[in-house]
Amino acid sequence: MTTTLPKAPTLPAPRGPISENVLSVLRGERSEPPAVDDSSPYGDDLQLALYCCYELHYRGFEGVDPGLEWDPALLAIRAELERVFLGALRNDVPAGTDVEGELDALLVEHLDAFGLSHHLRRRGEMWQLREYVAHRSLYHLKEADPQTFVIPRLDGTPKAALVTVQHDEYGAGDPEQVHSRLFAEMMTELGLSAAYGAYLNSAPAEMLAEVNFMSLCGLHRGLRAALIGQFATVEITSSPGSDRLVRAMRRLGCGPAAIRFYAEHVEADAVHEQLIRRGVITPLLSAEPELAADIVFGVRSSTFLAGRLEERLLRCWNRGESSCYGTVEAGRA
Repeated sequence: MTTTLPKAPTLPAPRGPISENVLSVLRGERSEPPAVDDSSPYGDDLQLALYCCYELHYRGFEGVDPGLEWDPALLAIRAELERVFLGALRNDVPAGTDVEGELDALLVEHLDAFGLSHHLRRRGEMWQLREYVAHRSLYHLKEADPQTFVIPRLDGTPKAALVTVQHDEYGAGDPEQVHSRLFAEMMTELGLSAAYGAYLNSAPAEMLAEVNFMSLCGLHRGLRAALIGQFATVEITSSPGSDRLVRAMRRLGCGPAAIRFYAEHVEADAVHEQLIRRGVITPLLSAEPELAADIVFGVRSSTFLAGRLEERLLRCWNRGESSCYGTVEAGRA
């Protein structure tokens, strides 16, 4: 069977002077970049600009010169955006070094919890589920790719264990089982476009920031332990959350192709949790105990950014409003 990569996405619309400058460079134009220090570190303008810079390291954009991936001027802009974003996270996320305590806390499920998956399971509507899936497509259609950047930055047991997890994420050698493909099939079943990057224009800054944090940590060797912390957070919290989403989809009458992606993650991520904790983190800290603070930073930053997205979506939905820019339809938003 011949597999072709999905078409690269088109350039999005700018959301301010910073993203306009980055997009102009991607279009082959040059102008003096605006100052970024006064911009909101979690705002639409900065996060979209940073996302577009990072996308050059993944699929790129339609009609954009692949050589711009390593353009010195664009890398300089990206460095300034990263400085502001990372600085804000360092300021807003408390420091810590108790890795085991941090991970154990993620395992605690509160009976009165009311996050996104709880809302969708209990009383979410189909339009809300579709919005959620459209937002998450910015990560899940490149699922595991940001974390793969960290593989050459590890050695020995941690590297072997992480590759084992990634082998599952990429379908264990079967292209039909690649998790990003399962997500695309779910999107199609829900009447959404499964095209890579189709919903970039509709995604809020809170969603962009989650993916940008993964890319930031994956592309910087000095943040490799933070990415491990981020990945551990996803794997530990994914299984119960996926179970709630399966129940939500069944309640809403979704078909098997829609349910399959999250059903797969209920079991797979329970196994991955132990591989990340015991196979990656334990030997990594044994060899480099000074990385404990960065792992905790990755856990807490991931939780912090996920909480910001959750707050935005629930706030909009509780008012009966869309959480998207534009509308989510079967096609580009």
